[in-house]
Amino acid sequence: MAHPHVIDYYFATVSPWTYLGHARFVDLAHQHHATVHVKPVNLGEVFPVSGGLPLSKRAPQRQAYRLVELARFSRHLGIPLNVQPKFFPANGDLAARWIIAAGEVSVEQALALTGAVGRALWHEERDIADQETLAVVAHGIGLDAQSLSDRAQTPGVAQRYAAHTKEAIERGVFGAPTYVVDGEMFWGQDRLDFVARKLAK
Repeated sequence: MAHPHVIDYYFATVSPWTYLGHARFVDLAHQHHATVHVKPVNLGEVFPVSGGLPLSKRAPQRQAYRLVELARFSRHLGIPLNVQPKFFPANGDLAARWIIAAGEVSVEQALALTGAVGRALWHEERDIADQETLAVVAHGIGLDAQSLSDRAQTPGVAQRYAAHTKEAIERGVFGAPTYVVDGEMFWGQDRLDFVARKLAK
């Protein structure tokens, strides 16, 4: 019997590209019975060592084209997205810790919360850096918000977030989302076709 594929899913909670690819990625992983390791990372630490720039420091033409591409992919995929949401740029660290806390219960909870956080920021105009907002988002998908909030504040969760970020840097990850399938890296939601081919092997 073939071994299940293993996917390390590196992403930033505030990334619009993570949000645009998330549902398709989850569907693919389920379809192929892949084992997913949910690993939110801090892009603020990844960019300086990988040649990336935070959005505010990118050249104006790059910033302008990013907005065009976000609108283009939103239309193409049929996924609603505000290209300049009310609460952006946002600090995604707290949301990342909530997702890691959800992952202590199950991968499914972590994946569900990742999708809900992306939707909250990029479609519902919510502040994902706010504890109460995260509680509402988690409750809205049937998760125990109080339990998640408590776990998200433990040192172990903060340490795992730092460890995911360090691991991503060591593996050569430089942007979000990045899917590492059986050791092979695919960067960007627009590479999910290649991920699908890899999983079909």
